[in-house]
Amino acid sequence: MTRARNNWVLPISLLLAILLELLPLPGLLQPLRPYWPALVLAYWLLELPERVGPGLAFIFGVLGDLAYGSLLGEQALRLVVLAFIIERFRARLRFFPMSQQALSVGVLLLNDQIIVSVVQTVAGLPARPWSVWLGPLVGLALWPPLHLALDLARARRKG
Repeated sequence: MTRARNNWVLPISLLLAILLELLPLPGLLQPLRPYWPALVLAYWLLELPERVGPGLAFIFGVLGDLAYGSLLGEQALRLVVLAFIIERFRARLRFFPMSQQALSVGVLLLNDQIIVSVVQTVAGLPARPWSVWLGPLVGLALWPPLHLALDLARARRKG
């Protein structure tokens, strides 16, 4: 049996990441929202580096900026930095056990929050509440099931 070339999984998963970011949540749950585009992009950067890189991260980030109404270029910057770091350390990250990989992704999401804080401070926006730092912890916890779900979707075989 040969692996099916599920070319639809990549664009659909990126679209779902943008939609999950747009999904309204109650005020108490809002700070717990992980940065879905970064999680999904991190998976693809690790698994398909020949198809996904900083260029796609930039385009995906600009689409996110347009969808979320954020500062133009903010999402793009965040995702390009993430793509660069993952590309640089891919050989190590790819072969970490899942617990260490999840911890690494959590650190990358924490780095993402630092970037957002710096960009918003430079733009003169008010300081963000401390609760936004909980999102990377949720992303860390969601990494193993997300990785498994995307692996299963990608590995489906032709029947």
